[in-house]
Amino acid sequence: MPQATTDVRERVVNAAERCFARYGVAKTTVEDIAAAAGLSRATVYRSFAGGRDEVILEVLLRDLRRFLDRLAGRLGAQSSVPDGIVEGVIDAVAFVRGEPRVAALLTPEAAGHTQTAVAGAAQSVLRLCADRVRPYFAAAQREGLLRADITVEGAVEFLFRIISSMIVLPGDGDPRDFLRTYVVPALTESD
Repeated sequence: MPQATTDVRERVVNAAERCFARYGVAKTTVEDIAAAAGLSRATVYRSFAGGRDEVILEVLLRDLRRFLDRLAGRLGAQSSVPDGIVEGVIDAVAFVRGEPRVAALLTPEAAGHTQTAVAGAAQSVLRLCADRVRPYFAAAQREGLLRADITVEGAVEFLFRIISSMIVLPGDGDPRDFLRTYVVPALTESD
């Protein structure tokens, strides 16, 4: 992508973040974003052919990349694959709950407001997460720590579904106990 296009896209995403903080995701319009970026609507649409939904998705993916960078550092400090799974899920739940923009796109009530963005976000989020954990996943499978018959894409989707359910239905007690009892055995090799 040419540098000028990248710079404009970055301006639009930065402006969208400010607008989402000010008006909320559901109420922010392309006109709001264009005005905050100091650009015309036409320029926004030239940079984001998918319009508002594509801008929303790009903001979400940027937030997610930041989270995954922090998570990678934290997971590297975990002493075992099961601990990494448990703490990674706990961190992801806390991240979504703590980031209103992300929560607005990945929770059920978002579907009524930004259905297209949510559908695109889910696939993009899964793909981004799978790409980020692929090296760790492959190493754990080579060492016999993860089941050999599962794929990184399937494992990420499974964990995404677990994370989503934990956001919607927090449950009682320590979620780590639930994760260790039910989720870790579904992914790891048994002794």
